[in-house]
Amino acid sequence: MTAIQSLAQKLIARAAGREEVRVGEVVTCQVDLAMFHDSSGPRRLKPMLEQLGAGIWDKDKVVLVMDHYVPERNEDSRRIVRIAREWARDQQLPHVYDSVGICHVVVPQHGHIRPGLFCVGGDSHSPTGGAFGAYMFGVGSTEMLGVVTTGAIWVQVPRTMGMRWDGRLGASVTAKDMMLAMIGRFGMNGGAYQAVEFAGEAVRALPMQERMTLANMSAELGAQVGLVAPDAVTRDWLAAHGAPGVDVAPWHSDAGSWAEEHVFDAAALAPQVAAPFSPANAGDASQFAGTQIQAAYIGACTGAKLEDLRFAAQVLRGKRVAAGVRLLVAPASHADRDAAISEGVLQVLQDAGAQLLPSACGICAGYGDSLDADETVISSTARNFKGRMGPPSTRVYLASAYTVAASAIAGRIVDPREVLA
Repeated sequence: MTAIQSLAQKLIARAAGREEVRVGEVVTCQVDLAMFHDSSGPRRLKPMLEQLGAGIWDKDKVVLVMDHYVPERNEDSRRIVRIAREWARDQQLPHVYDSVGICHVVVPQHGHIRPGLFCVGGDSHSPTGGAFGAYMFGVGSTEMLGVVTTGAIWVQVPRTMGMRWDGRLGASVTAKDMMLAMIGRFGMNGGAYQAVEFAGEAVRALPMQERMTLANMSAELGAQVGLVAPDAVTRDWLAAHGAPGVDVAPWHSDAGSWAEEHVFDAAALAPQVAAPFSPANAGDASQFAGTQIQAAYIGACTGAKLEDLRFAAQVLRGKRVAAGVRLLVAPASHADRDAAISEGVLQVLQDAGAQLLPSACGICAGYGDSLDADETVISSTARNFKGRMGPPSTRVYLASAYTVAASAIAGRIVDPREVLA
């Protein structure tokens, strides 16, 4: 009789060719997909592969995205991107996405992530793939070298920390608010080397891109992976993005398989804000109300997908950004940007005074455009560490796109429900 298994265990067992695996066990897994970008990939992998005289184990299972150093703003970025483009051409890689958006959004939008897969990414926010019922986590360049040459990696089977959200979220409350509340409660090491699984009525009610935000920011909990059991929402979204007919049925946790469970009341959650310089400095937006801002940024894989742009447009429609405040918007991908254009969403943002930036990691990762010294900024990004998005004196508050847009109108941090009311 097979032992009860969490979703994480089932995914690892499949990749290891096993019926089941035990928590704490170390197993070798076959990798279904390896993703890396211009910063983490060719400039680091190319010289190591050449030194070893090794090649790529399966080019069809490799995805390269140019998103960190594009558009190229200086000689260093031009050199890094040139290395990536030349290497991709020399290797004849079939899956290359150049300057069309952020990897964590672009890769699933092209149907590469599906339930049941075991994937690695050369970026700390690679757990985004867990929103689709895949086991996906970030690795460093040396680990990626092993994957690229052998197609395998070892993993220690993690315990699962269940986050069950009962009820439904209120108006103007999002997955970003859920994550900031959890990080504020458990800290940035609260899920250290664990699988965090998000479940409950509120999670099932979320559209796919909101689930991606949950899985993505499991990294800020310290987790290896963040998972959402796939369902009809997953299947329908993937069918619309190049992966029709996926089987979601096997990929769920057995009852009693979680090592611990935490229960939250979604209806009681207020919009959240995290103060400098940690996502764990989170609390209700009302705690920070009145904090004057000079800039508002809607960008990154956690804050500028189509759903986020729609949230911002609900707030900004018919209004103008406050005098003395810059509202910067960097759509997460060209696909999301184009959809926002066709829906009229982007026009609403620009009519309100938003400045449109390229679809890239940009300010979030500290590349290209930057925030100014001594500015106080409210941002839809995942991290607000000192010096990450600008000079060390730049103070960044984290929030949802709703709260960022509302604060841009008010010129100060505000609960978006006040503006929408």
